[in-house]
Amino acid sequence: MSETAVEMTPELIPDGSSMARVAKAASDSGLRIRILKMAQSTRTAQEAADAAGCDVGQIVKSLVFENRATGKLNLILVSGAHNADMDYISGHYNVSFTRCEARRVRDETGFAIGGVAPMGHLTPIAVYMDRTLLDHDEVWAAAGRPDSVFSVNPQALAAAIGADIIDVRAPS
Repeated sequence: MSETAVEMTPELIPDGSSMARVAKAASDSGLRIRILKMAQSTRTAQEAADAAGCDVGQIVKSLVFENRATGKLNLILVSGAHNADMDYISGHYNVSFTRCEARRVRDETGFAIGGVAPMGHLTPIAVYMDRTLLDHDEVWAAAGRPDSVFSVNPQALAAAIGADIIDVRAPS
């Protein structure tokens, strides 16, 4: 882990902040998380892995798409070691996604791109989770800011947020 990381205990998290929403959502669901604010960016999977001192496969990338059938936003949580194969996901799970505007992501989730957390959204959002994240005892996800992450058990995270577990790419 980065020597310049600061553990964000409750008294250090500003009231009303996006990080506070993440901490509250975790607490409300009984999920134990540890939030770290890094001196460097954690916007990309590799930056987050370097900062957290973990394998890039333990990083949870939060990808937000619009579901073409419903018009609602959906969140796909993908291992930092993978790219989501949207054609595979669409064909295998009978769902079609399209990109959405960054402004809409911010307006509906309350998070800017690069800091979208898996929980604490302003409006409810359907969540899909990369099955390979469950191979780890601990994963790291965005904590509501591009410079902050939290660690969590992936099985507990999936249960707390009601994620549908999927394959994000065709088996090799």
